[in-house]
Amino acid sequence: MKRLGLIGGMSWESTRLYYDVMNRLVRERLGGSHSAELLLWSFDFEPIVQMQSAGQWDRAAALLAEAARRLEAAGAQALLICANTMHRMAGEVQAAVQVPLIHVADVTAAEVRARRSRRPLLLATRYTMEQDFYRARLASRGVEVLVPDEPDRVRLQAIIYEELVRGVVRPQSKAELLRMVGAAQRDAGADGVVLACTELGLLLGPGDVEAPVFDTTEIHARAGVDFALA
Repeated sequence: MKRLGLIGGMSWESTRLYYDVMNRLVRERLGGSHSAELLLWSFDFEPIVQMQSAGQWDRAAALLAEAARRLEAAGAQALLICANTMHRMAGEVQAAVQVPLIHVADVTAAEVRARRSRRPLLLATRYTMEQDFYRARLASRGVEVLVPDEPDRVRLQAIIYEELVRGVVRPQSKAELLRMVGAAQRDAGADGVVLACTELGLLLGPGDVEAPVFDTTEIHARAGVDFALA
């Protein structure tokens, strides 16, 4: 089994889901008392939230690159950034190390194509929905996504940063996400939903929508286990 390095804490609410999913999958595949070999660098998220808000992406990139180097030095054989938005600096992280970085958008695009979704709705932070780093990566792999309109993007940002990253899960917020999905299906022909914020799986799951739901946390964690057990 290969050892994986997780760059997490962004937020820890979703990082714990990575830990749960990876250990569960390893036990299912290997049986017995097996569990995943993991190294975790868990950030204090508040300073990074402030950097995001101020557009100080270079400062955040330097922090993630240093974490990547330390995980590699500790024996990690591949790395995962346990957050979609922080893949904005995936290039800087990969350049800092020799081991591979498993990119969440790459494995998500493969899953979307495998399930033959043509126009999925992208739900994420405003940074991920509005900036080019994520949508362009998906598009280069054959996946064109829809995004909610501007008022819904603002509301989704608030749900993520004011609720989910703080461990608050509200039925009213779930209802709002379902409304966004329904509007995209009705008005734009959305045939799937990409939960491209690692906390959104706390609100929505496959049984909530009559279309494929692509939980990037689950997809990314599974890709890490695939690499570790290959």
